[in-house]
Amino acid sequence: MDVRDYIDSNARVFFDQLKAWLAIPSVSADPGHHGDVRSSAQWLAGHLAATGFPTVEIWDTGQASSPGQPAVFAHWPAQDPAAPTVLVYGHHDVQPVEPLDEWHAPPFEPVERDGQLLGRGASDDKGQVLLHTLGLRACLAASAAGAPPVSLKLLIEGEEESGSPHFADLLRSRADRLSCDVIVISDTTMWAADVPSMCTGMRGLIDAQIDLRGADTDVHSGSFGGGVPNPLHALATLLAGLHDDQGRVTLPGFYDAVLPLTDAERALFARLPFDEKAWLADAGDSQATAGEAGYTTLERVWARPTAEVNGLWGGHTGPGAKTIVPSQGHAKVSFRLVANQEPADIAVALREYVAARTPPGIEATVTFGGPGVRPAFSPLHSPGVQAAKRAMERAFGREVLFTREGGSGPEADLADILGAPLVFVAVGLDEDRIHAPNEKVEMTLLLRGAEAVAYLWEDLAADPAGITATR
Repeated sequence: MDVRDYIDSNARVFFDQLKAWLAIPSVSADPGHHGDVRSSAQWLAGHLAATGFPTVEIWDTGQASSPGQPAVFAHWPAQDPAAPTVLVYGHHDVQPVEPLDEWHAPPFEPVERDGQLLGRGASDDKGQVLLHTLGLRACLAASAAGAPPVSLKLLIEGEEESGSPHFADLLRSRADRLSCDVIVISDTTMWAADVPSMCTGMRGLIDAQIDLRGADTDVHSGSFGGGVPNPLHALATLLAGLHDDQGRVTLPGFYDAVLPLTDAERALFARLPFDEKAWLADAGDSQATAGEAGYTTLERVWARPTAEVNGLWGGHTGPGAKTIVPSQGHAKVSFRLVANQEPADIAVALREYVAARTPPGIEATVTFGGPGVRPAFSPLHSPGVQAAKRAMERAFGREVLFTREGGSGPEADLADILGAPLVFVAVGLDEDRIHAPNEKVEMTLLLRGAEAVAYLWEDLAADPAGITATR
């Protein structure tokens, strides 16, 4: 039996298993569901053991004083000790489900409808995690082997939807157990069901609040206006100055480390069937594109860094007039970062920018929401990316293109702490309503994803020297 025959003949069992897992409401952001997150980890551990993994463990995270949510680790060594070691990363926690009244069916009672499986976590990320066990079984069945062609490890965390607060510490403390030659990420999307693609990068992120204070209290604008500094005027000027007339961010040194797009990447992005009007409609019915001059919309949202004002407040905002010079002004800002940029460097640059733009008589404070998330990137021509491209093209029967993603996740921590390159292999779609009511996944895409990873393990095993040389 070949790989595809095995997958198709075992599809029904696979989807029934996935529905059982989706029924567990593993919402990591809700303390009321933390017991369910553990139940989800236990379900997955049992499933992996039944699949044949000789080592399956549930790893607690955090500390006794600040416990986190459990991750699941599994390891199945290859028969050949020289075979590459592959770590698969995903997550088993899910987003909250509100507003409930917008769901067509209860979010934790998964249903099949018109070739789609609906339920929270169907695409993000339980469906894309579980396809790996089906793909592995198909690989073993097709080769009549007792072990996978690569040494396979899985690390499925339980806090990704809560910002992975304990994930880096977990990686550092378990780095010896997680040692690998390549890391496969199955937590992204393809361009479209009929346009298979691979992600090669995710932007990083850092956010901050800027607080400006002038007088100790609001003062009468008739008595003092025009004679004392106005924090809201100063804040408006400061925020307006974040970009120049070409849409470039003006923080000192902001672009110094940016890895530029190659001509090959720009050409591949241009081949994607991008409908700008449809994209604007999805962007809240926006009426025009905007951003850094000299780049297309896709290049801006995937591969160029940004600065955004997320919120702005101060002074009188209630009904009617109140003629004051406000004592304070506040703003929330965030920066999406691209390959080679460091959140810590951007934090320093923002403090320098604010200090240089704050007028006398105003006190400025910049507070960051955390250390930020580092960007992740995989070169197109790396051996792992090329192996995954061949595997996906074999499964889908057509050329695989390349994308990036504008969002952020813990992938950079994986690559840096474990010292291994990233390869993104995923079959979700932007239209899967991830994080929204009525999340779904295309059932046929999960099957083709399982087929792709079955081929990928064979391909990686065929060139162990090429894979290990990239570490």
